[in-house]
Amino acid sequence: MKEYLTTQRVDAKKRDVVERTKDFGEIYELFDEKEASTQSERCIQCGDPFCLNKCPLHNYIPQWLKAVAQSDLEFAFKLSNEPSPFPEVMGRVCPHERLCEGDCTLNDGHGAITIGSVETHITEEGFKAGYKPTFPGISTNKSVAIIGSGPAGLSCATYLLRSGIAVSIYERSDRAGGLLTYGIPNFKLDKKIVERRVRLLKEAGLKLILNCEVGRDISFEEIANSHDAMFIGIGATKAKKASLVGENAPNIYDAMEYLTAMQKKNFKLPYDKKFDFKDLDVVVIGGGDTAMDCLRTAKREDAKRVRCLYRRDAQNMPGSKKEYKNAMEEGVEFMFNLAPKEIILNDTGQAISVKVIKTTLGAKDESGRQKMQEIKDSQIKINADIIIMSLGFDTEIPSFLHENGIETNSWGGIIINEETYETTTAGVYAGGDCYRGADLVVTAAYDGREAARNIVKNLL
Repeated sequence: MKEYLTTQRVDAKKRDVVERTKDFGEIYELFDEKEASTQSERCIQCGDPFCLNKCPLHNYIPQWLKAVAQSDLEFAFKLSNEPSPFPEVMGRVCPHERLCEGDCTLNDGHGAITIGSVETHITEEGFKAGYKPTFPGISTNKSVAIIGSGPAGLSCATYLLRSGIAVSIYERSDRAGGLLTYGIPNFKLDKKIVERRVRLLKEAGLKLILNCEVGRDISFEEIANSHDAMFIGIGATKAKKASLVGENAPNIYDAMEYLTAMQKKNFKLPYDKKFDFKDLDVVVIGGGDTAMDCLRTAKREDAKRVRCLYRRDAQNMPGSKKEYKNAMEEGVEFMFNLAPKEIILNDTGQAISVKVIKTTLGAKDESGRQKMQEIKDSQIKINADIIIMSLGFDTEIPSFLHENGIETNSWGGIIINEETYETTTAGVYAGGDCYRGADLVVTAAYDGREAARNIVKNLL
C-alpha cells in the first residue's frame, strides 16, 4: 500500500473513438487484475477516509482497496456488495470526480485513486469467479410491495430480501430497472448488467410484476391489503418545460422519450421511427448528464450534426466532466453562454431554429454560483432539424397518492419522515427521485436501502 509516490493515477482505457461511435457498446474497458491491484496499492489508508464519507452509501472503499491490493478478491467482493445493492452499476455511472474520487486525499498533487474502475472490477471478476451476494431465502411471514423497479426500488428489494422478507415489485414498463434500463444508454451501462442483478433478486425470491401500472392495472388498495408494508420508488420522469414560444412543435422532443425510443431500438422492440435522426441537424438544449446521453446517442445514430446549447460556460455545466469530455471526443459541438428565447417555426408548424441570446456570468449568488446575465441586443438564430429539450425532470403525482393520504410538497415530491422514510400514511415508505427530485443513482440506492432497514425494523 501507499505506492502513490511511485505510481500515478491511471484511468480505465477507452475504446477508439471512431470504433465506439459505430455502436452502443460500453466505451470503457475493465481493469485487469494487475491494473486494479496497482491502483489499489496507491491508497494511503486514511484514518478518517474522505472517500468513504463522501460516498452516499458509505462504501467500505479503503477496506476493499486493501483487499484488492492483497489479491483477496472474495473478501473485496463481500465488502463491496455489503453496503451497495449493485456496485458494478455504481462503478460505471457514479460521478466519481464529485464523490469518492473528488474527496480522495491523493487529489492534492498525486491524482485520486481510480476508485470507480476498481469497484467495477471487483464485482465483475467476482461474478466470473462464481461469487454471489448472499440471500437467506424467504424466512419470514412478512411481505412488502414496491411500486417502481428503478434504482430505489431494486435497492429496497435487495435489503428486504436479505432479511428474509418476501417482496413483490410492480413495474409499469416491460422491463425492470427504470432509469437504469430506459434512461441510461448502453454505452455507459450495458443492460445485461441490470438484467443480471434482477435475475439474482428473482432467484432470491423476488416476485416481479411487469406491465402493471398501479392505479390503472391494479389498485393501490389491493396491493396495500395484501402486503404488510409498501415502498414507493416511482422516480421523477416528467420533463421540465422551458415555456418558450413554439416549444410544442412536432419535431421537438423530451430527452427521456428519445432515450427510451433508442433503447427500445437496441432491444429490437417496436419504436417510433420519428426518432431516427440519420442525416439530420440535431440541437440539444441543456447541460446535464441526460443531455450528454442524448448528444452521444444522436452521434451514434448518424445525425449529420449534433450541437449542445447551454446558457452558462463549461465549468458551470451540471453534468459529469467525464461525460462532457467523452461527448467532445465523439464529435459533439458545444455552444456555451447561449440562453434560448424562442423556437422559430416554418409555415407548416415545424421548428427550424432556436432564437438565443448571448449571456455572461456575473457576481455570485447566495449559493456561491455566478448569476447569469443576458447581453443586450445579442440575439442570434441556431438552425436545427430536430430539437431535444433536456432541462431536468419533475415528479409525477399519480392520483393514488393523495387518495390514500400520501402528501406531497409544493413541487410534487413525496413528503417523508427523513429518519424513517415513512410517508404521511403509516406503513407506506418512499425514496429516490420521487422524494428528492431528479438526483443520482447512488442517492436513490441509498434511500432504498435505508427505507428497507426501517421497514425491517418495524416488521420483525
